Amino acid sequence: MRKISLFLLLLLSLAACAPETARTLRVGPEDSAEELLAKAVRVVPTPQQLHALENGFAAFVHFGPNTFTSVEWGSGLENPAVFALQTADTDQWCRIFKDAGMRRVILTAKHHDGFVLWPSRYTQHGVASSPYQGDIVKELAASCRKYGLEFGFYLSPADLYQMESPEGLYGNGSAATLRTIPRPVEGRPFENPASFQFEVDDYNEYFLNQLFELLTEYGPVSEVWFDGAHPKRKGGQQYNYLAWKELIHTLAPDAVVFGKEDLRWCGNEAGHTRQAEWNVIPYAQDPAGMNMFDDLTDADLGSRERLLGQERPFWLHYQPAETDVSIRNGWFWRNEDEQAVRSPENVFDIWERSTGGNSILLLNVPPDTRGRISPRDSSVLAAVGARIREVYSTDLLAGARRKDTHIPGPDGTIPAIELTLPLPVRFDRLVLQEDLSKGERVEAFALDVWEDGWREVARGENIGYRRTLRFPEQNALRLRIRILASRAEAQLSTISAYYTK
Repeated sequence: MRKISLFLLLLLSLAACAPETARTLRVGPEDSAEELLAKAVRVVPTPQQLHALENGFAAFVHFGPNTFTSVEWGSGLENPAVFALQTADTDQWCRIFKDAGMRRVILTAKHHDGFVLWPSRYTQHGVASSPYQGDIVKELAASCRKYGLEFGFYLSPADLYQMESPEGLYGNGSAATLRTIPRPVEGRPFENPASFQFEVDDYNEYFLNQLFELLTEYGPVSEVWFDGAHPKRKGGQQYNYLAWKELIHTLAPDAVVFGKEDLRWCGNEAGHTRQAEWNVIPYAQDPAGMNMFDDLTDADLGSRERLLGQERPFWLHYQPAETDVSIRNGWFWRNEDEQAVRSPENVFDIWERSTGGNSILLLNVPPDTRGRISPRDSSVLAAVGARIREVYSTDLLAGARRKDTHIPGPDGTIPAIELTLPLPVRFDRLVLQEDLSKGERVEAFALDVWEDGWREVARGENIGYRRTLRFPEQNALRLRIRILASRAEAQLSTISAYYTK
């Protein structure tokens, strides 16, 4: 038998003693305040969550009958003929999105009205019954692959067509029985041979069948998007999310699920993030077993004070925020005469605050009745993409010499990182990132510049995946990051500076 070196034994021993990390950890009555904070540091993102954060900027595409009726929420009673589309230039959409710096596209495959943008086996209320005999989902998925963008879809849990139709399945009082997913349909076999059995009612079976279609017939899926919006309810209908989750994670293991345990809503549709957007947050029960996820709208979700005041037991869970906002006044295209469109300056501001506020930006850009992105919208996105590249392509601290040190603080010494440049540089943005494999740690920090002594320029709270500080123009040879509060020793993976000119 080959001998194991003492060095290898030491490594194995250290690995065995390393603190456990996970996306979810329980905090019990027995945990002290110090143990609670130590656990919070050990809560880290899954590879899929980290990938979503790295992508950072995604496009939302609201498209359907509402595009032609000029309403935000359809009734479910629309004749499919109102979807009078002649062509859809999904290549144009993706060229525009890619040029803006977006990396993922999420399509409203089904909005609340129940109209589906693909020829589903399980309903005729969709493109199959409209003048447009194509498959918008297929066309967009192909365009995403062509332009190197990831593809995702929004499948509304609410469905007004299934509520309002005489034979509708939503809230029809059916019992939960053992069903096979997908349900076979004569003449429409699936290439994917997988099948599942779930104990569900009629509407959940319908929903699972459509999820199966979308997850197996349109290539890789990076995100499945759910929300909690309900124009109305019927028959006490409940959703079996645990069954949906099993289907999604089995068929699309690399996908994140928005609105559930993977990603959460930021709490508004105005493009605002919290001053401290913590992604390690408490839940009263283990999210892995939760069927319903309420919208979290409190101003403070994960501060030290919030965690220490949480009733025990609870579960610390990693759940990044996604900030969704529309480029237009409304989610669907309505007209070119009255519907306001955000300015490039406003969209760039939202991009900086959201992607620089430890969240993901999902910007809605709705196609018009021609199946194209309007010139007004495309010009804004072109300007935003150009601005992002102009400002954030060159790190002004790339040549800096770094020194990790400790300096006097109010109660002893505090950690600091000093950076010295070969020549003075002008900058008005500082971007910090933590090594998330070691958890979210920093709770407060400050930026100083040297001018015959250190002068404070700006302060921030948590950092997480990415924190962008914005401040008046500075011209400095030396700068310093002071760590004012932290749950454990700070682990910064990136310190960079930029100038918006």
